[in-house]
Amino acid sequence: MQGNIELYPWFQFFRNLLFWQGIWFLYFQQELSAAQAVLLYAVYDIATTALEVPSGYLSDRVGRRVTLVLATLAALAGCLLLVLGGSFAIFALGQIALGAGSAFGSGTDTSLLYESLDREGREAETEAQELRAWRYSFTALAVSAVTGGAMASWGAEWAFLATALASAGAVAIACRLREPGPSPEAEAAGPAQPLTAAGWFSGDNPALLWFFGLSVGMYVLSHIPFVFGQPFILEALGAIGFAQDAPVVSGSVTAAMMLVSVVTSWTAQPISRMVGRGALFLTALGMLVGLIGLLALTNHPLAIALLLLRMVPDSLARPFILARLHRLLTDRRRATYLSFQSFCGRLIFALSLIALSTKTSEGTRLPYEEIQQILFWYLGAGLALLAALILTLRAQRETA
Repeated sequence: MQGNIELYPWFQFFRNLLFWQGIWFLYFQQELSAAQAVLLYAVYDIATTALEVPSGYLSDRVGRRVTLVLATLAALAGCLLLVLGGSFAIFALGQIALGAGSAFGSGTDTSLLYESLDREGREAETEAQELRAWRYSFTALAVSAVTGGAMASWGAEWAFLATALASAGAVAIACRLREPGPSPEAEAAGPAQPLTAAGWFSGDNPALLWFFGLSVGMYVLSHIPFVFGQPFILEALGAIGFAQDAPVVSGSVTAAMMLVSVVTSWTAQPISRMVGRGALFLTALGMLVGLIGLLALTNHPLAIALLLLRMVPDSLARPFILARLHRLLTDRRRATYLSFQSFCGRLIFALSLIALSTKTSEGTRLPYEEIQQILFWYLGAGLALLAALILTLRAQRETA
């Protein structure tokens, strides 16, 4: 288990060397159209959504290690398909494979870390170890974003090829991980009860419902700037005659965004002790809502700098949310629950993208006027969720 704990940050590092992250939308709309680029992200989310709960169930029944190996192999295959490109069907298959990789890793990775710590009697280190892995992950995202943006000047397919090589490294590390095995408590409890989502939100665990709404909301809202950030940058730069620099600028902004997140993560524990967990979670959600609102108000080139704040809310709240959920869940339900939570977030986001893609133009660029309309829809939903969580925070004392 000590080996798992030492390898885990490096596993996350290689998994998050996503050289395509700053140019994927520009690449898709260059090869296809803006509407198809939005639809391709929906394809990715639908594939991930369809596999979320089955992959979590597989992880809880078959094991963490084999599930993570499958996740990295699927990510490798997806990148290679996107390098080939050529048609919407090939791009869609690549997105489906990437979605499978995301689904198989979702919940399983953090479950392996927590259970490895638990078997070593070090579960009290969960928050610190999650923050450590977060820094490795976002350092990888920062490095790969800026280099991927530079690669796009030679050809966007090079960014996907570089990511494929990084995925091969993640496969090698996943093969070295060891299965934590069931805890003594899980063995004593016998076989797990039949899968029922309603049981998670019973009176025995009232905090789960509050965390569920928070986590799903943060997933959806944090992905709005991810999907629409690149066309936003293209439109903002196009207004001043620098549209040709959008790939490099997008990659640089993404890299800076990740570095800001890493720096912020060092302040997360002191801030949480100072303001309390509940206030920290609501502040993180409020920051996402505020970011979407500001991007909806203006596409001035200076507004591009706002995108640097996209991952700050997650760096402040995500490790603490995971640590709290791990203590509320059992070994034989942990990955299934986390996958179900992710399933709901992805499903809501994918369905909203499909609905909104019907209102976008068929041209090769997504105009700011359409981006603005989309952002206002998500702003309204975010404000409603924030209000609901504020009103129910007092009743959920476990979240404080």
